[in-house]
Amino acid sequence: MRTGRPEERQGRGQSWGRNRGYDPTAGYLADDAPAPATIRLQLNALQALCRQAFAVRMTMLALGTPFAMTNTAEGPPRYAVLAAAVLGITASYAMFRDWDRLAPRLLAHPTLMAADLLIAAILLLTASPASPLAYATVCTPLLAGLLYGWQGSGVFTGLQLVVLLTVHRAWEHRPGTGTSTLLIAGFCVGAGIIGVTLRNLMFRFGTASEALAEANSRLAVAEAVESERARLAREMHDSVTKTLHGLALAAEALATSATSVTSVTSESPKDGTDAETIGRNATLVASAARRAAAESRDLLTDLRHHTDLTSPDVDLIAELAQKAAEFERSTGIRTTLETSSTARIDTLPHRTAHHLLAIVSEALENTRRHANAMRVTLEATAAEEGVILRIRDDGVGLPDPLNLEETARSGHFGVLGMMERARSLGAVLHVCRVDESGTEIRVDMTPPGLDHIPRPRPQKEAAPHVHR
Repeated sequence: MRTGRPEERQGRGQSWGRNRGYDPTAGYLADDAPAPATIRLQLNALQALCRQAFAVRMTMLALGTPFAMTNTAEGPPRYAVLAAAVLGITASYAMFRDWDRLAPRLLAHPTLMAADLLIAAILLLTASPASPLAYATVCTPLLAGLLYGWQGSGVFTGLQLVVLLTVHRAWEHRPGTGTSTLLIAGFCVGAGIIGVTLRNLMFRFGTASEALAEANSRLAVAEAVESERARLAREMHDSVTKTLHGLALAAEALATSATSVTSVTSESPKDGTDAETIGRNATLVASAARRAAAESRDLLTDLRHHTDLTSPDVDLIAELAQKAAEFERSTGIRTTLETSSTARIDTLPHRTAHHLLAIVSEALENTRRHANAMRVTLEATAAEEGVILRIRDDGVGLPDPLNLEETARSGHFGVLGMMERARSLGAVLHVCRVDESGTEIRVDMTPPGLDHIPRPRPQKEAAPHVHR
């Protein structure tokens, strides 16, 4: 369809939809369904119906014109009928061809529809109610219903019925005229009702769609806010909270050492051990405070610049090796990292690696606090399209059976955070006992289709690499 200039698409305050200045509630449209703010789809469908109605009208006028010409005397009457036919066909073609440009004028001036009705009346008077011209008159109430609503449809349907009654009086001497007139009159009434019904149905559907889109938008915003709150809770728990907990322990140790020093008398000299202990604890407090500040700064930086498009990929094996070394150095628990020699884990996207490393950190922290373990093993295995990550220890183990959902609801936010991180990656988190004692946490990121395939075991000559 052609698109006219903006000023040509305006029609004295009326057009199609708000985007084109149309207000269906103005004037005689006040009793009809109002057009919603965004109804481009409904307007396109309504415009297509109007254009097709004009196309049918143009076809019926072209088919019925010979009947009108046959029943008209030679001379000026025939020329007048021919002029009316040409004018009606041309107007219908123009509306079909240039709807975008001419529709606002038709909406602003309903008298143009009345002029078209007059042209059809002239042709129908010279033909008969049994000619194709009678079916062209059905398009007038249909278009009035689509364009003007109930009141406009009622007015033009009434005028069309008056025209049909006049034509019936002129042709009542011909057999079958009454039946044809009654049939066309019924079609006109039905077409007017159908036009208004379609118009209001489309507008109400547009209003409902607009409300649904707004509700979905609000729901998406609420879900995004909830997701961000959960992410902040996980990041705070896995970084600053643990560091502050260590800071509190170091501060308590420092206070205990200071109390011990003050209780020493001059009769029981010390060799400086208490002073060294205080200094060491003070160093731990300062280090923990600096680490908490750094983690807070990193968290704020991540909030301002968090994006997966600009973040570089992460070497998961290197990061796991660093975490294993740091954990062994800080706790004294022997920690090893095992990877398959036949499959290398490529660098992972920043978001994926971040969540996996956070799960590992939380698992190691739980081992340090609760497991009383002597050995921890990190195992990373590459699958065809995913990663299997295991954290095992030889500690006291977990109660059996273990309900992760119940554990999360009971206030163990670390377990809840691990579950949420795994779920965000489309992975599955498993927590279970190992043999008689110990705990294993497994993150399975393999596709569901690979779950039933036996995983290959390393051969004797292909011993696993051990990172210490």
